[in-house]
Amino acid sequence: MISSGNKIHFTSLGCARNLVDSEVMLGILLKEGYEVTEHRHEADFLVINTCGFLASSRQESSDAIGEAIEGKKKGAKVIVAGCMVQKHQDELKSRFSDIHYFLGSGDVEKILEAVHSSASGEAVTSAKSYLQWGEVPRMVSTPKHYAYLKIAEGCAKQCAFCIIPKIKGPLKSKTVEQVLKEFSLLLDQGVHEVILIAQDLGDFGKERREKGGLEQLLKEMLKVKKDFWLRLLYLYPDEITDELIEIVKSDKRICPYLDMPLQHINNDMLKAMRRKTSKEQILDILTKLRKEVPQIVIRTSLMVGFPGETEEQFQEMLKFIKEYPLDNIGIFKYSLEKESFSAKMEGHISEEVKQDRFERLAKEQQKVLKKNNKKYLGKKLSVIVEGYHPESSLLMRGRFYGQCPEIDGQVIINDGRKVTAFGEIYEVEITQIVDYDLVGRVVSPLSKPPKVVKDKLQFAHA
Repeated sequence: MISSGNKIHFTSLGCARNLVDSEVMLGILLKEGYEVTEHRHEADFLVINTCGFLASSRQESSDAIGEAIEGKKKGAKVIVAGCMVQKHQDELKSRFSDIHYFLGSGDVEKILEAVHSSASGEAVTSAKSYLQWGEVPRMVSTPKHYAYLKIAEGCAKQCAFCIIPKIKGPLKSKTVEQVLKEFSLLLDQGVHEVILIAQDLGDFGKERREKGGLEQLLKEMLKVKKDFWLRLLYLYPDEITDELIEIVKSDKRICPYLDMPLQHINNDMLKAMRRKTSKEQILDILTKLRKEVPQIVIRTSLMVGFPGETEEQFQEMLKFIKEYPLDNIGIFKYSLEKESFSAKMEGHISEEVKQDRFERLAKEQQKVLKKNNKKYLGKKLSVIVEGYHPESSLLMRGRFYGQCPEIDGQVIINDGRKVTAFGEIYEVEITQIVDYDLVGRVVSPLSKPPKVVKDKLQFAHA
């Protein structure tokens, strides 16, 4: 039974994998009769699912905890979960004495224990990551037409700059049967775009010594006789096989879109970063992808200021994005994490130099993007129209297959007279380019996603 106070406010920080964990906690609470509120001051329980990946992530998490404590009503309880709890619980305890309960990043199913406890406490086990199994409820919090599907947690890589294996533990994959079950459930709920996520999708099943695990999983998913978009997030270049390319080519329901983290292009830098690919291999896979899947949209991440990076090596990266233009690039400045292998390396670079290289690379990418996006002018694209534009109710916003939620640009619709409902697909003619966004008019409706069984609730996430 629930006491008189049963309103929950959620804040989910960090990656989409964290968001899925938050959705599981939300589902467990809703099943027990709790209610969600978007207003912090109304909540009886404020849950913050933290990120601990970088110093900036930890600062954002600390800020969110502080805001929750300051903004809560009298008697409300703050529950803190996730990666920062797993690695920095003592720091949080010393800084915030008002935290009611701590949940480790692998202990999200104990959210009821945290809410029901009258005394302060914690449930922080050695489990560093969480994978949903069986009948554990989950309430999808994204807009009703798309959802994330986490197929694995942890990481088998040992990149020099990264502490994800220390935070999330070793690779753990769901079974094909479990993924298919969740996939079917999402489609039955009316989700049209399913976004597969993991630290590296290409490692799916490798801890079970399965070869071609991702390829076999995709083949099984494509046997489902329904209309959907399937998007692949985070595929390292060494995991993109000829078989995978053929699968992408074989079925239009797989978005010809890849988020392929590269980090650098100079061979000495790649080796120092402990990456598994060389410049030559990267150029080969990019060339092959462009040839085999001409309409493919490729997103990547590049890092500036890794220890020992010279101006000449940075210039090589500038030259690379000019000669091999990529559709979207997330640019990051190297962040020193004490537990990473690179923390002990020589040649650490000043913040001023890192910032200068960041700005120069970003400026060059803007030029590349502006030129690259011109290819869409006059084209007609299938676009999921998602809602009104935040700046004006006279405009609408949507995405085509080459735009992932939250991280890429959007399609701004300046003539949406033929739109009858949001979350459905329309043919849009692109008439203009504005920075990272495309602008166009709706020509006609296309096939509609399945009828929604129930609406999903929204909660704050970043």
